Amino acid sequence: MDIKAAMKEKAEAARAASQQLGILPTGIKNQALLAMADALEKRAALILSANEQDLEEARQKGLRRSYLDRLMLNETRIANMAEGLRQTAALPDPVCQGDYSTIRPNGLEIRRVRVPIGVIGIIYEARPNVTADAAGLCLKSGNAVILRGGSEAIRSNTAISSLLSKAAYKAGIPEGALQFVEFTDREAVDVMTHLSGLLDVIIPRGGAGLIHHIVEHSSVPVIQTGTGVCHTFVDDSADQDMAVRIAVNAKTSHPSVCNAMETLLVHENIANVFLPRVSQALREKKVELRGCDRSRAICPEMKAAEEEDWSAEYGDLILSVRVVHDLDEAIAHINRYNTGHSETIVTENLAHAHRFQREVDAAAVYVNASTRFTDGFEFGFGAEIGISTQKLHARGPMGLSELTSTKYLIYGEGQIRE
Repeated sequence: MDIKAAMKEKAEAARAASQQLGILPTGIKNQALLAMADALEKRAALILSANEQDLEEARQKGLRRSYLDRLMLNETRIANMAEGLRQTAALPDPVCQGDYSTIRPNGLEIRRVRVPIGVIGIIYEARPNVTADAAGLCLKSGNAVILRGGSEAIRSNTAISSLLSKAAYKAGIPEGALQFVEFTDREAVDVMTHLSGLLDVIIPRGGAGLIHHIVEHSSVPVIQTGTGVCHTFVDDSADQDMAVRIAVNAKTSHPSVCNAMETLLVHENIANVFLPRVSQALREKKVELRGCDRSRAICPEMKAAEEEDWSAEYGDLILSVRVVHDLDEAIAHINRYNTGHSETIVTENLAHAHRFQREVDAAAVYVNASTRFTDGFEFGFGAEIGISTQKLHARGPMGLSELTSTKYLIYGEGQIRE
């Protein structure tokens, strides 16, 4: 199989389909999304069978628990994928929505409207739910999409993408608008990143290694969906019961995802009381704690944290813990080690809350809530294409609006420029 030729053929088909999809009525796109959701639920058994084969192969390879969790599907996760598609169908169509207008002194009327980007390539690892989320968001925003999942989920992704594309095309989506790359060879990724002129943008979703590789080697523009080294800072005025609940949720509700907490910072004024409480609650959830010297003096059961722990995205039931002198030290630590994803402060001090939100450099900054909410579904976007941690074009959960560009429409009455 000539992978290069096959990838180019897919991209050309997607490019042709994008021209029709970009002007497709909203009603047809919504009908397709609802049909895609129904297809996932009706054929859940097929998806679960394929997923179990992927899981068994991953277990035989000895892949770690957190990786298996990202790969695993069940009826609830399939139902959530379908619900994401339905929520996307219910959202306003961003295409042709105006966000600016003016009339110039010379009489020219200028309007700015949102338009599809064109053809979007998504390169991702492990999570099969990305297949449905990405397909739905791209189609609703008028973009054709080429999906390239990881080899570890090839059976799951093939089953999901086949069901989605059949349902979409039957409902009126142009043939070729939803493409899935069945090649597991790394060459497919390298070819995809050099399809300039056919792909308009590539969005990588996965670990730091994948993202860095795409950014460094792609000749197609890239939107980075970054890794998540997320922090929770418990201020000295915090409601400690609330702080324990937030910390346990942020770390243990789904430890393998990018919005999970990786470092807990505690104000020194409450460390002697709070650390034993939160340590006990976390250890009951099987979390391995790695503390600074001051943390270990209070809770000697913690392992010693090394310098690399402060910048580690564990993606597992491991947490680094540090006692800080005050809000200033907490903010300085976060801005030094974070990845610009999600940060939270637990505090009853409104001035501290405002300072934290103003000075912490991240896509999402919370007060008195878990970082686990940084998610397109939770933000009401229907789903998300990823969490962008860069500052150009889009930042934070990328929903429908972030998958569009702009076009200026100018109306005149014979004006010429002198």
